[in-house]
Amino acid sequence: MSPRNSILCPNCRKLISEDEERCPYCGLVSPGSFWKKNILSRFTSRQADAVKWLVGLNIAYYILSLVINPFLHQSLANPLAFFSPSDGSLFILGASGALPIGGYGRWWSLIAASFLHGGILHLLFNMMALWQMGYFVLREYGLSRFITIYIVAGAGGFFVSFIAGIYLTIGASASICGLIGSIIYYGKSRGGFYGEIIYKQAMGWVIGLAVFGFIIPGINNWAHGGGLLTGILVSFLVGYQEKNEEGFIHRVIASLCILLTAAALLWGLFQALSILMQH
Repeated sequence: MSPRNSILCPNCRKLISEDEERCPYCGLVSPGSFWKKNILSRFTSRQADAVKWLVGLNIAYYILSLVINPFLHQSLANPLAFFSPSDGSLFILGASGALPIGGYGRWWSLIAASFLHGGILHLLFNMMALWQMGYFVLREYGLSRFITIYIVAGAGGFFVSFIAGIYLTIGASASICGLIGSIIYYGKSRGGFYGEIIYKQAMGWVIGLAVFGFIIPGINNWAHGGGLLTGILVSFLVGYQEKNEEGFIHRVIASLCILLTAAALLWGLFQALSILMQH
């Protein structure tokens, strides 16, 4: 008799036999199949630190936007200009807005734009906010729902920007506002003393963002508002850990979000490399 191999169920993460037809704990069909056991689990492993991965991707694409910049003939007479990639550089990598979408049909920029930044301070402030809020959402919603909220809220914010006619827009703030929306929903839905504190703190962030957005020129309030509302809506649809445990469908949706994000970023990278190779 051949030995029975054990695996962690891709859905409930409990130890089961690899040849089970159905998980005895959560009922997942064919938990030992290749795509469920390997591909899906690797995309949404609970061991993955999604916040660090997102920060790393944002930093990598910011550096890439600077590398492309000199080949687009932007003047570097001002040393500080080196830390601000040109609009052309950002456009190639996936900046969103009325120009890329309305003029060129670059719908993939709705996802890619969340990973681009216009300067070192822009990047720094957004990554600090992501670090602060990301781990809370990751803990209360789980990895798969965190990924879904972050990616979908960013796309939602930039879609609202497109509808509003914003010419060119970038930044992780739409996705981060989606995280704030998820925290608002969590606090209001959970209720009680703890939920009320979380809700009031998140609403304080919203007020701060609104004031900041109207005082500082160049802030994309449409993306912030769209990301916030999208985050609330997605959170309502997917729920959080205390309401319902992260399940297989959550992992499938997160995996699709990862695949779409990878496709958008790689397409921008491919175009960037083409530009670099021509020079």
